[in-house]
Amino acid sequence: MSITPRNIIKHELIGLDVEIVKAKNPTLIGIKGKIIDETKSTLLIETSNKIKKILKDQVTLNINIKDYIVQVQGKVLLGRPEDRI
Repeated sequence: MSITPRNIIKHELIGLDVEIVKAKNPTLIGIKGKIIDETKSTLLIETSNKIKKILKDQVTLNINIKDYIVQVQGKVLLGRPEDRI
């Protein structure tokens, strides 16, 4: 199954480009990079100069897939990745 805006929540996120557009911690807004790992409650995002560990329930992300940018609240991504997929 290919990734689309409709099934992104039930798809593998590792390798996708993201940008944090809303966050409880304002210093996180604007972080851009590639998701390199995912746990139950965190995302590891590789930016141009470091790796950031982000709590899913604290942010809203713009995720780039093909020709689309999909905005996803991190709360809907909570849980073990293998259970979500």
